[in-house]
Amino acid sequence: MKLLGKNHIIISVITFAILFLMNYLGNKEADKLERALMTAFGGVVGLSIGLFILNKGKDDKNPPQNFD
Repeated sequence: MKLLGKNHIIISVITFAILFLMNYLGNKEADKLERALMTAFGGVVGLSIGLFILNKGKDDKNPPQNFD
């Protein structure tokens, strides 16, 4: 999956919406909006970093020797 491509943006929006709603609706604290926004944003950043690492080694022509 290409980073910041169409599929990545769609998955990021879905991830943000799910994490935001889970944290906003399930929280009874006074600062539930801030917590929900930070958690959802952190989830999208983590997803993007993971996809970047996964995509980085995808087309590697010279894999490391003796990996085991």
